[in-house]
Amino acid sequence: MSIHPLNDFQPTDVWYTVCPVPSAVSIALGRGEIQARFANSPVNLRNVRTHEDRSVRESHYDQTQQNLFREGGNIPPLWSRSEGKDVRVIGLSWVEHYASLITLPGSNIRSPADLKGKRLGLINRPNDRIDFSRATQLRGYHVALKAGGISPNDVTFVDLTYEKPLVGLPPETKALSSSAFGIIGVRERQSVLIRALLEGTVDALYLTGAGAEVQSLTGANVIFDAATSLDPSDRVSNLTPVTFTVKGELLDAQPDIVTEYVAANLRSAKWARENPQDAARYIARDTAIPEEAVELSYSPKVIHQLETSLDDDLIGHLKTQKEFLLEQGFLKADFSFNDFIDPKPLARARELVARELAAETTKEVA
Repeated sequence: MSIHPLNDFQPTDVWYTVCPVPSAVSIALGRGEIQARFANSPVNLRNVRTHEDRSVRESHYDQTQQNLFREGGNIPPLWSRSEGKDVRVIGLSWVEHYASLITLPGSNIRSPADLKGKRLGLINRPNDRIDFSRATQLRGYHVALKAGGISPNDVTFVDLTYEKPLVGLPPETKALSSSAFGIIGVRERQSVLIRALLEGTVDALYLTGAGAEVQSLTGANVIFDAATSLDPSDRVSNLTPVTFTVKGELLDAQPDIVTEYVAANLRSAKWARENPQDAARYIARDTAIPEEAVELSYSPKVIHQLETSLDDDLIGHLKTQKEFLLEQGFLKADFSFNDFIDPKPLARARELVARELAAETTKEVA
């Protein structure tokens, strides 16, 4: 039982992309659920990751591709909206993750208060339009320095340059995951950070998510753990909140397609809660980390944090991120949230999934 028959959709090329983060949509794609739902409809699902044209692959960040869904970090959609792109937020989720400032043993840095006069590594990607990694690190440093009573002017930020564009080449042809990056690219970017710390180019690094592996590989100590902060605003980063978006032209022209795609997030999140071990394997594959590192890089509760919502506190955290990006010059222009966030697709998707569950229950009783 459904709100709309899939064969009533208009013939449409629909594009999708997902970040290498814990994502219900990524799991649904990995299990073939979304593809199966649209298989007998006029909707043609296409992944920007595998396209031969770099400008199409770049839409993972700048969201210029028409009819595009994206679930992942919040900095690119904020940037795209500030550039005037018609990007709409249709869901948010809060995925707790590793977020720590690390130093090597023997550095005599034991807390953020010891960072005065020290060199902090700051990733620099000159050949990417949106340097979300730099923005994420800088926000983490600001939070840590504030905790130590130190101004950003009291430290030296050292550029750690990574010149290879993230989508300069198509992904590995045999990649199993639908997420935007493969394991080779992740390891290459990590190597820049590892070398800087071990060679003494920097005294400290702020790392998130899969950065937990960098701490393990270097034997570094954690001197500040933002993930344990009692103030949720201290934990705002590119992954908190994870942002689920769609291009406005698809939402306006074919809202039922958007409803069905959002419903896939809800169904997949429910499946993950019911199948935690299998879900962890998908998360490991999609984020290019070992399965055993899922809880370390994210949280023991990550399986319960995948379902998208539009709770007021999550919207507030997204606004906090926007204000920081504006203040630091990562966004060129401000914009209103009134047209940026659209709650209607999520409301319709919840109704659709509720009807499906009611129909299943009725069938089982009968």
